[in-house]
Amino acid sequence: MGTKLARTALLLLAVMFFAALALDIAVPALVLCLMALSNRLLLSIDLTGGQHQRGAA
Repeated sequence: MGTKLARTALLLLAVMFFAALALDIAVPALVLCLMALSNRLLLSIDLTGGQHQRGAA
């Protein structure tokens, strides 16, 4: 009975470890994606009022 309990405990420990390992990869990737999207959004907004001057006309 003791070995079954120990195996179950080790299995749960391994599951928690690999779940945390996946989160350690997924959370920074999500943050980087959000930063890239916000950067692209800010760069796509026209803050000059739509009046671009392209040299002498």
